[in-house]
Amino acid sequence: MKLLNSRVPIDEALKDPKLTAEEKKKLELAQKAREFAEKDLHLKPTENYTSYVKLDRPYVTYVVSAAYKWELKHYQWSYPFVGTMPYKGYFNEADAKEEEKELQKENLDTYMRGVSAYSTLGWFKDPLLSSMMRYKDYDLVNTIIHETVHATLYIKHAADFNERLAMFLGNKGAEQYYLKTEGENSPTLAQIKKDNEDDKIFSEFISAELKDLSAWYKNLPVNERAEEKRKDRIKEIQEKFKTTVLPKMHTKNYDKFTSAQLNNARLLVYKTYMQDLNDFETLYQQSNKDFSIFIEKCKALETAENPEQKLKDLIK
Repeated sequence: MKLLNSRVPIDEALKDPKLTAEEKKKLELAQKAREFAEKDLHLKPTENYTSYVKLDRPYVTYVVSAAYKWELKHYQWSYPFVGTMPYKGYFNEADAKEEEKELQKENLDTYMRGVSAYSTLGWFKDPLLSSMMRYKDYDLVNTIIHETVHATLYIKHAADFNERLAMFLGNKGAEQYYLKTEGENSPTLAQIKKDNEDDKIFSEFISAELKDLSAWYKNLPVNERAEEKRKDRIKEIQEKFKTTVLPKMHTKNYDKFTSAQLNNARLLVYKTYMQDLNDFETLYQQSNKDFSIFIEKCKALETAENPEQKLKDLIK
């Protein structure tokens, strides 16, 4: 609540002499992106991002994820209204580190990261945050759309589906925004298309690799479990990416994947956001590239016991 009580209306924030010209430009861009998300992408109209909060830290929250060591399975937390989720957020970094230590004592893989933006899923009027001001312009547009998707549709107990939908629409929406505002010859649009193509390439790679890794865990006899063997198996994924996938990339966005300290918790974050993104692309194409039809089809999955599988059934 302290964060929400610190909100300043955008009009007032724009008059603040302490804000740089670049920051003011981003505040104005966020308003345009919000309007585009509502009118052109048919996302839920909200009063989100009509206020601004200057943080005293680099990230708004610090998120902890955890996973079991010998199966690709999230450790879950339960929350009111949204159900189970594969992460827990803290406003205080020290609290997040303490949570991570406790989880490690339970012999779980963990991954902690700072987060620059978040959504209260429409429960409150989410502000723009100073942590979002360091984004590139088109990444800010993407983020505004991504978080507005969460305010539009968030299926209980289906965090992976929710994040993939927001990931897909954030990418697709940013592309459409710059097509509309700068035209088809826009250098920004060309860069976004390269980013999105790399996301597609990585999604296809990591989706297949995680399915193979899951099968490897399942078939590995208990008496053959050894931490070094597990680390070597995960390292194989990185080596394969380096030799067979990285040369196909159009950007450097995924260069760090080859040297990242991976474990099941971190791999499952990739799964949450990136697995089978092409399913949403197929649904979008089947919706005649009409966002209103696409959104309604996604909303129809809300009552499904397994919305990810229901989506696959829908696009057959």
